[in-house]
Amino acid sequence: MYEAQTYNAILERMLARVPDDVDKREGGIIYDALAPAALAMAKMYLALDFSNELYFADTATGEYLARRTAEHGVNKRAANPAKRLGKFYDGDSALMDVPVGTRFAAEGVAYKVDSRVSTGHYHLVAETVGIVGNQYFGPLLPLDFVPGLAEVELLDIIVPGQEDEADSVLRARFYAAINEKPFGGNVADYLQKVGSLPGVGGVKVFPSWQGGGTVKVTIIDSSFDAPTPGLIDEVQTIIDPTVNGGEGIGYAPIGHEVTIAGVSVLTINVATTLTLRSGYTIGQVEDDIEAAIKAYSKLLRESWGAESGIVFRVAQMESRILGVEGVADVTGTTLNGDAANIELGIEQIPVIGTVILSE
Repeated sequence: MYEAQTYNAILERMLARVPDDVDKREGGIIYDALAPAALAMAKMYLALDFSNELYFADTATGEYLARRTAEHGVNKRAANPAKRLGKFYDGDSALMDVPVGTRFAAEGVAYKVDSRVSTGHYHLVAETVGIVGNQYFGPLLPLDFVPGLAEVELLDIIVPGQEDEADSVLRARFYAAINEKPFGGNVADYLQKVGSLPGVGGVKVFPSWQGGGTVKVTIIDSSFDAPTPGLIDEVQTIIDPTVNGGEGIGYAPIGHEVTIAGVSVLTINVATTLTLRSGYTIGQVEDDIEAAIKAYSKLLRESWGAESGIVFRVAQMESRILGVEGVADVTGTTLNGDAANIELGIEQIPVIGTVILSE
């Protein structure tokens, strides 16, 4: 808006208002007096232009985008800690109970016992928010003394930890909420409410899937993997508790019996023949190729919520393999033994299984 208000343009405009019989040359008193004021005003116009961009949802960022979307009921998802399953054993390798609130740690992340599931089985919550709480599996060391405790094992992810929502994702949710008008249990309402829950990365809604009044909601977790049974149970309880189905106890309206389900996984085994550049061996490129294939798979999983069905394409995967240093050509690629694209079901996501490379 204020692109034309540059330092030179402002200074020339100011000098033009000074009579011509006065010395206006650079280094003169008038010039030296006006130049700092012109610079200050140019900076002011830059700030005004930047402030104007922060007012609109399509250009706002950070806190200002969050404040703009919140005005319309779309709140930014804050980072949340991972909730994990832990098992506790005594010296005889028998499961034992521990006090809620007891703290344990591994690899720089502390976990606190949050709630009891059954004897020796507890939910633990990472004390550090974000994906760091999802990454470690294995033994934990106690930070608090527990009599008789001999071993602690950190297992399943119940609710994945996630980082603060990215501006691009929040902006997309905001546009969807504005354009689709969520209200009273319509599809857009379920997409917004379920999609905003911690640990949920994408949602698909199937109205009347078993007759009138029934709704199926399929979710993918915030790491874009199949959700754990624990996450599915948590979402089910928030939306429509099973024991009170259709009674309007959760977010679902009265009369809607909602079933929360997780995406199913289709394992894709890859085999391909490589032509390598001079001086390279398969051992040198295999890790990079596997990483490229898995990155493509994750990209597809990230788009699952917005797509009616995912297609795992041979050409797209081969182009990523060709981008690996040392690879000259790729031929004879098969997916699950077939040299064709794989069309996944509407509730399926791809996960890479074996990757066999040959020359």
